[in-house]
Amino acid sequence: MKEVLKEARKGLGNTSPNPMVGALIVKDGKILARGYHRRAGAPHAEADALSKLGGRSEGAALYVNLEPCNHYGRTPPCTEAILAAGIARVVIAMKDPNPDVKGGGCAYLRAKGLDITEGVLEKEARQLNEVFIKYSKTKRPFVTLKSAITLDGWCATSSGHSKWVTNERSRAYVHRLRAFSDAVLVGVGTVIADDPQLTVRAVKGRNPLRIVVDTSLRTPYDARVVRDISDSGTLIAVGPGVKAERLIKMTGRGVEVIRCPEADGRIDLAALLERLGEMSVTSLLVEGGAEIAGAFLRGRLVDKLVVFLAAKLLAGGDGLPMAGGPGALSMDRCLRVADVRVKNMGGDIMITGYPAYAGIAGEDK
Repeated sequence: MKEVLKEARKGLGNTSPNPMVGALIVKDGKILARGYHRRAGAPHAEADALSKLGGRSEGAALYVNLEPCNHYGRTPPCTEAILAAGIARVVIAMKDPNPDVKGGGCAYLRAKGLDITEGVLEKEARQLNEVFIKYSKTKRPFVTLKSAITLDGWCATSSGHSKWVTNERSRAYVHRLRAFSDAVLVGVGTVIADDPQLTVRAVKGRNPLRIVVDTSLRTPYDARVVRDISDSGTLIAVGPGVKAERLIKMTGRGVEVIRCPEADGRIDLAALLERLGEMSVTSLLVEGGAEIAGAFLRGRLVDKLVVFLAAKLLAGGDGLPMAGGPGALSMDRCLRVADVRVKNMGGDIMITGYPAYAGIAGEDK
């Protein structure tokens, strides 16, 4: 199954809105064929592996990290191909998380007399497809919040200067995160202060949809997210009060603008995520400043954290924090982070983890 997961990872950044899936066909202790899902609309991993054996493999075992599909979509059901190939045993890591089809593939194959084993390296398989799992269950994108801070906790100086907190290796990794995400989001404050491109340049990969949260539509017409061409485009989320002539001027520059409801005078981020889910955005990388980060965290909208800790100190003064707005008043009310991992990034430290919202003191478990 470890080899299966390696195959599945080959599709990283290319399969959305589908999952990453790998498959191995094994007989008498030997791997006969490998396959993986390359992109949405392409053959599934099982079919890819079976095609290398002419579609036949009597008595062999199929190892796959996700339950074989038993329904028609862009491609025929994998269960039918498995039966036609003469596969005798299927070993899966996890069932399909989609509540409408979960367990259907395994049940069908078991009813046809195949030996089915479930739950092999399930934790690893679930982590690999955490985006697909979240979107399948909620129809909302999986939200990753990225931030870069100094050792004393600042993401920018008091003047707003932030280029650069981290080193080149860390910044290149952020470009990888963009390439693996359907969309990247910042607030209008970041656009005005930093004029970012929000494209993938330091690594090879596709550009994400660029999203600006801009309640009053203050984004300058000459901002890079407006004037620089990106194959994935730019979307600006505005409030209901923006005048039509402003919208027309911005859309005339090739930018998509959507109206969103407001909450406390700002874009309702939960409502925005609903809209993005309807647009088949399955993964969202939030790169905004303190205001956006704080709003996403307080709204319990962040699924994963990627924080870069740079070996630098402002050493006094008032900088800009990682997350702005009202926070916990006591340590027992702090938002805890689970499954923390730490990696040296050539002098910077990258910390990843998952917000444990239910672990806040006084909250319902």
